[in-house]
Amino acid sequence: MGNVFAFVESLSTLMQIVAGTALTFVMLLTGADVTLRLFGRPIIGTYEMVSLGGALVLGFALPMTSWLRGHIFVDFLYVKCPRKVQQAMNVATRIICIAVYLMIGWNLLLMGMELYASGEVTITRHLPFYPVAYALGLCCFAECLVLICDIGKIAGGTYE
Repeated sequence: MGNVFAFVESLSTLMQIVAGTALTFVMLLTGADVTLRLFGRPIIGTYEMVSLGGALVLGFALPMTSWLRGHIFVDFLYVKCPRKVQQAMNVATRIICIAVYLMIGWNLLLMGMELYASGEVTITRHLPFYPVAYALGLCCFAECLVLICDIGKIAGGTYE
């Protein structure tokens, strides 16, 4: 099981690097656009590039955020439950989330195929939408792997 955990953690780390790179690009693009607007030379299509980049940032940051449990967790009732109940709640929520992310990922892949077939692009820069849909679908599947590892940690008693 350790090899699977190491693989998923490495994949999440790689995805976090992609998210950080996309965020850096979005920040630099926004800064350059604002600066160039002062000289009457805005970057055409900044809004659509920032929108697509923002989607990539969110999608690619999701697995590592879950791996590190960096999301918000409201636990005022949870901590009062016995350990077995806490574990059951953790497993149940992970199973529900896996089902949801599988459906979202599958539908994003279908959407990507439809966007590819239709040739739909952004208005100004004519950037295709389908690579972003495919990428976000794959991010959802990576999130499922993280959640499966969480279940393994819970079952193995190593979930903190």
